[in-house]
Amino acid sequence: MPRITFDELKAEFQRVLIKKGCDAESAELSARLMAETSCDGVYSHGVNRFPRVVEYIDKGYIDLKAKPTCVASMGAFERWDGNLGLGNVNAKLSMDRAIELAREHGIGCVALANTNHWLRGGTYGWQAADAGCVGICWTNTQPNMPAWGAKDRRIGNNPFVMAVPRAEGHVVVDIAMAQFSYGQMENKALRGELLPVPGGYDEQGQLSCDPREISKTWRVLPIGYWKGSAMSIVLDLVAAVLSGGRSTHGVGKLGSDEYGLSQMFIAIDATRIAGDDYLAAAVNEALDNLHGSVPVDAGKPVLFPGENSAAIRAANLANGIPVDDGVWAKIQAF
Repeated sequence: MPRITFDELKAEFQRVLIKKGCDAESAELSARLMAETSCDGVYSHGVNRFPRVVEYIDKGYIDLKAKPTCVASMGAFERWDGNLGLGNVNAKLSMDRAIELAREHGIGCVALANTNHWLRGGTYGWQAADAGCVGICWTNTQPNMPAWGAKDRRIGNNPFVMAVPRAEGHVVVDIAMAQFSYGQMENKALRGELLPVPGGYDEQGQLSCDPREISKTWRVLPIGYWKGSAMSIVLDLVAAVLSGGRSTHGVGKLGSDEYGLSQMFIAIDATRIAGDDYLAAAVNEALDNLHGSVPVDAGKPVLFPGENSAAIRAANLANGIPVDDGVWAKIQAF
């Protein structure tokens, strides 16, 4: 598995996007976001996902010329149409706008319809936190998970992100409503690894840790069983209703591929509302208490969500980003 520098990886993404007809500014932004995702160790939603981005461009699902447009405004709330543009660019611009609205109103909300896969959702949580805001965002997906008690897939694993700003490192949770995202399972399968805990059912209806077997059935486990199933349904409905876009059911009507999604971006100006001193004191006090936990494994301290990201990024910047040989060859061949 070769290690590729950040600049080289970004340059390859950018080269391919421009070759496919993307303007230089959007190509640079999209490529940087994907390279940063890979650098932070989320390979499943960065470098490993890029060949599918190219596939969707070629199929016409992603319009490289499209820009998001505002279609309705009601104070701190705006509804936007992504016009099937690049998913990570649309998402970045939507959170930018939510932050602008939060600066004016204390809270800002952008509901985005008709967009594409946003790649790593945590990106937009970190974006909000970098601006001193609490960030909340989520997306729906194609039907890729059975509701609790069902065998066939009719709901989505609908990733959810929440971020709290902190000078010493933001607290960011980025989770799918499935025990493991399909990207995580694909990443494990590429490395020939098993999941640490059961992630779904195999073709015999048995719980399995083998990502390849689970991918055959699409019977992934929702987090918290019926609780994750319920959260998936509600997140989907809120995104569809507020954006005026498609529900997961509507996305499924488009076919077997995933595009035309609905997403939500919320920013709350935590720095202005709480004040720098109280915000820092409250968050640090809670995290210090968390770090005082007695770990089950003495060699594995208890961490807050997102705590590992800075260390992974530093290591990958120093040593290069590990990229699967087959994936890298495919990208270079575009």
